[in-house]
Amino acid sequence: MSSTSPNVGVSILRTLHRIHRQLADLKERLDRGPRQVRAVDANVKRNEDALEKIRAEAKVLRVASDRKQLQLKVGEDKIKDLRRKLNAAASNREYQALMDQIAADEMTNSVLTDEILEALEESDAFVKNIAKADDTLAAVRQKAEETHAEVARQEPLLRADVDRLEAELRGAESDLPGDARDLYKRVVRQKGEDALAVVDNQCCGGCNQQIPLNYCNQILLGQPVACKTCGRLLYLPE
Repeated sequence: MSSTSPNVGVSILRTLHRIHRQLADLKERLDRGPRQVRAVDANVKRNEDALEKIRAEAKVLRVASDRKQLQLKVGEDKIKDLRRKLNAAASNREYQALMDQIAADEMTNSVLTDEILEALEESDAFVKNIAKADDTLAAVRQKAEETHAEVARQEPLLRADVDRLEAELRGAESDLPGDARDLYKRVVRQKGEDALAVVDNQCCGGCNQQIPLNYCNQILLGQPVACKTCGRLLYLPE
């Protein structure tokens, strides 16, 4: 960066940095749109899976409850049949055996009844959970639709702004003297939108390292100067 370096207008690098930062922001917003779409779609899928899981668990519980109710009906019919046989018992031993069997079957039926009642309570809880999961799924689907619509609305606007700024960037770059343009493009290839930095209180705005006074004087004279620490092209604030 010698005194023979070409003169760079004080405002050119400042303008270039502004355009680069605006372009970086717009491109990040463009990239963010598909990420948002993927995120809301993944959320919909998670909630669909959660709802399906609850419904499957509710179905298993319902099938088990139905099976136990059938077992209870069979047990009750069996007890009725045993009670009819009591009247035809031929001996006390047969009578007692029938009574013992009835008592055992009644105990089994009592356990089944308790299990059925417990299953019915669980089933009621599943009904509430399914309704809640349905509402949640409807909400995330609505959010996904809104996100899809907003991203689709914003994309052409952002792309138009990108095209406008890229044209503005090309115009500003064309104002750079040849040698300075080569240096600028080399730094941009390496650092992208971080290729430039403002000098703030005699420090590089990129790496916060102090800039020698003679470098600041060269910048004032319109000479292209790069930070010796981070390599960014430096410019002065307005």
